[in-house]
Parts: sequence; structure tokens; C-alpha cells
Amino acid sequence: MLSTDHWRYATSPPTAVGVFKQEPEDFVVTEDLGYSLTEEGEHQFIWVEKTQANTAWVAEQLAKFTGLPLRNVSYAGRKDKYAVTRQWFGLHAPGKDDFDFSSMSIPGVKVLSTHRHNKKLRTGQLKSNHFSITLREVANSQELIDRLTYVNEHGAPNYFGDQRFGQVRTDEQGQRMEGGNLQLGMRMIEKEVIRNRNKRNMALSALRSWLFNEVLSQRIEKGWLDRVMPGDALMLSGSHSFFINTDNDSSFLERYVQRDLSPTAPLWGVGVPPTLHDALALEQTVATRYPQLVHFLEETGMKQERRPVKIWPQQLEWQHKGDTVILSFSLPAGCYATTVLRECVTLL
Repeated sequence: MLSTDHWRYATSPPTAVGVFKQEPEDFVVTEDLGYSLTEEGEHQFIWVEKTQANTAWVAEQLAKFTGLPLRNVSYAGRKDKYAVTRQWFGLHAPGKDDFDFSSMSIPGVKVLSTHRHNKKLRTGQLKSNHFSITLREVANSQELIDRLTYVNEHGAPNYFGDQRFGQVRTDEQGQRMEGGNLQLGMRMIEKEVIRNRNKRNMALSALRSWLFNEVLSQRIEKGWLDRVMPGDALMLSGSHSFFINTDNDSSFLERYVQRDLSPTAPLWGVGVPPTLHDALALEQTVATRYPQLVHFLEETGMKQERRPVKIWPQQLEWQHKGDTVILSFSLPAGCYATTVLRECVTLL
């Protein structure tokens, strides 16, 4: 059984408590592609605002409305269902005029604008997401503010958030039930065949993300979160490029402090981790504890990748009004606002 409630905090568990997502408008996410659209080409980009609507489900509804195959509808990233989110969808419709969405009626979905572009919108093709978050009935708000100040300066562990693993709930006996995606992944390890491609991919992502979080937690436990060690795979900020710290150059630590690069942990797949020395030993120690999981991920043919162990929120601001705290910040694509919040407040 793979648990998600034991991963280490950068400092200690927070004592501040707040109510999260009391209303969908308490969690607003806005995508930033990071590039301008050409306004010409065979790809139609749709700027959509959705409320309490699953990204994959909206893609299915757009396919039905336009008559396009689902494979011709793309998006840069999945967004929370229980939120107000503004994101792009791409429609590959060569030879077709602009679709008219004025008659489309999808609950919780508004098409805000349409544009043309000369390239497909691909998964991960996204610079950042901006978050506007309202926390209500906050207890011990001063500690929350102190921790926000700390995270603004020092960053937070770049864990995958609970959304990746599916909704966590408590059963009738009071036992914690891990997220559905993670449960599905564990069933796949036990050779259950999942024919739904979307569910299968979500389960695989949950398993790989869980293993990343496990390595990151172990790194924190050893006191290595803010160390740049010999053998680390160091990733340059704003890119997926990394290099191995073979020279143990002292300037790398300064570049880490300046947010120019970060040590990484593995997104497991085929192949041997590129790290060396203590960094490699830690990753292999975690892998040997979960041989079935590692072997399964390798069997799928997934390519081994790297992910930074630290994130720094950008433009972090907050307002304190009574027992309500309103905050906003941006994170690179693929990073989770709930991970930042986890370091600062226990969410109810």
C-alpha cells in the first residue's frame, strides 16, 4: 500500500489551519503560454474559463461540439476541477473555418476568445500558471504569514500535489483511502488491465509521481534539500536541461541560492539514473524498497526524466482580512499551488 501522508516538510508541519475551496472562486488558476499566437494556421486555440469542470471532460465536449476526433483536441495541462480555471484548448482543424461557439452550452464552461496558430498545442507547452487563492476561517494566521514570508525567500519542496494522486477520502471505519489514481496504479501493478487510455495514463503518472515524492522526502530527511552535492543532476531554471555536478564547483551552491538551478530527483522510467555518488545511492535505495513499482514503470517503456526538488513562487503577495487570507503567486508549469500551501497551512 502506497501512502501519501508521510512525506517530510521542509521545516515542520504547520500549525496554521484554514478552509480551502469553500467556493470554486476561492481557487482561480490562469495559464500563461509564454508565447504569442500567430493568428494564422490550421490550429484553432480556444481560451476557456471553466468552473468545476474536469479538463479532459471539457476536451471531450469540445470534440463532440466540433465533430473533431478527440485526438485533435489538446491542452497544455490538466487543471483542478474544483476551481475556476482559465486555460487554452487546441483544435486541429485543417481546412475548416473558425468554429462558432455561440450556440455551445456546456455546464460551467465559457469560451472567452478564439485564435489561430501555426503549431499544435502540446502537453507541457506552458510557461506558468497564476493562482489566486482565498483561505477562510484561518486559525493562527500570523504563523501562516510567517511561513509565506519564509517560502517567498527560501522556496518549497517541489512535491507533486494530491491532485496527481486523486481525491483522498476517509472510509466508514475512519481509515484514510488514498487517491483513486494511485489506487488504480497499484491495481495495474497487480496485473489488472485498464482499457481506458486516459485512466491508465493518469494511474501511471500517479505511480511515477509518488516515487519522485518519496525520493524528495528522503532527501529532506537527510538534510539535503538545500545542498548541492557531488553527483547531483542540476537542472537550469526555466528549462529541462540538466548536467551532472562532477566538479563539485562551489559556485553551483551560489547559483542554487540565486534560483538559477536546482538539484533534481528522478521521474522513473527505462534506464539508469545519471546521478553519481551519494545522490545516486539515495535514489537507488528508494528504488530497492519498491522493486515492483520500479520494474512496472520500466516495463511501460516510460523515458526516465528529471524534476527539480525545489520551487520558488513568483510575485507572491497576500492580504489579511479578519480570519480570511487572500494570496496570489505564479509557478512554473507542472508545479502545484497546494504544495506551496502545504508548507504554510493545514487545509480543511
